[in-house]
Amino acid sequence: MQISIIGAGYVGLVSAGCFAKLGDEVICADINEQKINQITQGNVPIYEPGLEELIKEGIEKERLKFTSDISEAIKHGDVIFTCVGTPSNSDGSADISAVLSVAEHFADIKRSISKYKVLVLKSTVPPGTARTCYKIIKSKNVKAFGIVSNPEFLKEGSAIQDFMKPDRIIVGSPSKKARKKVIEAYHGVLRIYVPIIETENWETAELIKYANNAFLATKISFINEMANIAEQFNADIETIAAAIGLDYRINPRFLHPGVGFGGSCLPKDLRAIIKRAEQRGYQASFLREVLETNERQKKHIVEKIKQVYGSLQGKVFAILGLSFKPKTDDMREAPSIIIINELLALGARIKAYDPKAIPNAKKIFKNKIEYCSSIDKAITGSNGIIIVTEWDEFRDIDYSKFVDKVADRRIFDGRNIYDPKQIKRQGFKYYGIGRA
Repeated sequence: MQISIIGAGYVGLVSAGCFAKLGDEVICADINEQKINQITQGNVPIYEPGLEELIKEGIEKERLKFTSDISEAIKHGDVIFTCVGTPSNSDGSADISAVLSVAEHFADIKRSISKYKVLVLKSTVPPGTARTCYKIIKSKNVKAFGIVSNPEFLKEGSAIQDFMKPDRIIVGSPSKKARKKVIEAYHGVLRIYVPIIETENWETAELIKYANNAFLATKISFINEMANIAEQFNADIETIAAAIGLDYRINPRFLHPGVGFGGSCLPKDLRAIIKRAEQRGYQASFLREVLETNERQKKHIVEKIKQVYGSLQGKVFAILGLSFKPKTDDMREAPSIIIINELLALGARIKAYDPKAIPNAKKIFKNKIEYCSSIDKAITGSNGIIIVTEWDEFRDIDYSKFVDKVADRRIFDGRNIYDPKQIKRQGFKYYGIGRA
């Protein structure tokens, strides 16, 4: 099938590479000509395991082409996937201007093309966006087209696997023909059994994505709240989480206490659906509390550090992990940003290490912190070590070799990746999140 992707960001690149891998003829378009030239030369601008190799393979096999000409992509595709960004506006609402712009482009090009085409909204958009796009296109007297809501559920760090073996595929449109065309586009994925959720209602499909992310965010904020309560009674949250996770109605996934969630999806999507509900006259107070709990949690570890040291003026802290989660270089709304800024405001110095995210961190912190090329360099000379991102390479650090290389032997485990007893055996004091 001829497939087009509009938007060469995270979702667009993964989708383009995967569709090409499955044998489709793919054109991926983005208005950023510099980015397109960079990708064509083999330099993928984001880190995602396996993505650079996937893109190179698609280009070499001539199944994947990149262009800055949106019109070329629209003309090419039987199915055109919109994968443009929908960032937060200042009031928390989703900025869907890029999505509406694609709809305008589609209408202008499609008027002179008789062949049936489907415009698919894969970007996360508030309920009502697909309907708005349909009205824009219909107002220009365009014929033989369909609009489908097909939200993405890719997780950074495992996006290729998520695309190839999804938990489900959501296909929403009043048009049966359009839904069928999109399902056909996933022919390669559907070689294995994948549940397909079809709905005739665009808003239902759009809201599925928000409900999904809101629920995951709720689980994280819940377990963090319980961890903070556990600290008041010297109870161990890891044991508690493991026990309640065995209840089949709950399951253990996302029951991992820490320094809060970040990234490009959960915070943004919570704000957007809260604002969308408000626009319809409903106060989503529960979801607002989920978001506020998360923001408080990002500062919780700093409060713990202040309790231990008192004044932080002149203290040096090793920050291990900058990205919002492991296996990505994404710094968007990463807890590390809040934690580092809070520590800097209190007079502390920061030495930071992350295997992938330092280039992006430099754009945020500039020369305010020291960037280290190894774990050893970050830890040496520090007053405290703070685990912010649970990269695998941090799990097996032998801290006993740093006993004589640090000013204070203290570890603040913001992701509970260590056994407190083992850390104590290695000569360090341990401070976790809700640990007994």
